[in-house]
Amino acid sequence: MKRDLQNAQLSQKRRRTIAAVAALVGAPLSVLATNVTAQGAPPRKKTLMSNNSSFHVTKDGTRIFFKDWGEGTPIVFSHGWPLDADAWDSQMLFLGLRGYRVIAHDRRAHGRSTQTWDNNDMNTYADDLSGLLDMLDVKDAMLVGHSTGGGEVVRYLGRHGTKRISKAVLIGAIPPVMLKSASNPGGLSIDVFDNIRAGVLQRAQYYKDLAMPFYGYNRQGATPVQGVIDEFWLEGMRGGIKGQYDCVKQFSETDFTQDLQRIKIPTLLLHGDDDQIVPISDSAALSSKLLSNATLKVYQGAPHGMCTTLSDKVNADLLAFARS
Repeated sequence: MKRDLQNAQLSQKRRRTIAAVAALVGAPLSVLATNVTAQGAPPRKKTLMSNNSSFHVTKDGTRIFFKDWGEGTPIVFSHGWPLDADAWDSQMLFLGLRGYRVIAHDRRAHGRSTQTWDNNDMNTYADDLSGLLDMLDVKDAMLVGHSTGGGEVVRYLGRHGTKRISKAVLIGAIPPVMLKSASNPGGLSIDVFDNIRAGVLQRAQYYKDLAMPFYGYNRQGATPVQGVIDEFWLEGMRGGIKGQYDCVKQFSETDFTQDLQRIKIPTLLLHGDDDQIVPISDSAALSSKLLSNATLKVYQGAPHGMCTTLSDKVNADLLAFARS
């Protein structure tokens, strides 16, 4: 008898909860009543993401943060070092407002993703991207990578193929290989990358300093924008120091030659001829010859961070290529 009374009181409480929710959202009581959870609250709409659903969990347990906005043909972005997905906000807003589904993630140990100690390597970056695209069931997408993200895109395509991808864009990208060697005499000396590693150990000041050549603010006549510098610093400091340190070896020593040769889909290369971080002569100029279906567009006087400093121009070129 006592149990029956408790059950009746619980049922009455559930009905009151349903009625309150129905009044709040303006939904028919009958609809909510048939979908109510055991706790008496309506289910979360599928279009709303909880905090957990903004992460993809990889096979090794790493949580990869991502943003997935809009509807339409997907455009997927891979960011440069030491930044994160927020570096693409201008492009994502522009293209999202024009009917595209835009997706960007924080590479492991960068941004809001897990600050991993191990497995901070280019193959794993590509595998993380593959897992995210599989989870989101992305199809017929345009894959866009900037700087290190360009390497991630190329390694993904070389390692996982193009079943989900119809075209690619490489912006200020690191392939085919940055490090100087007997087979790559035009590359940069190992001392350059050792200095970057030393800078990461003092990264609070280093990232403020690095923003200057990154955006070309150190050139005569350039006007530094403090907000851009602050955002660069914020994104850099949001990541994990160990993963960012490991990533220097990945973006400097990884050879993407064979990956580039495997790519047959249309590929657009955008690169500034005043890129002080990834010089065009040892990157896009060579990659465009290794790709079988490439278009190289050179931005006169543009810096490495041209997705920010020349966002209108970059956005227009991305839209035109997406529509082509």
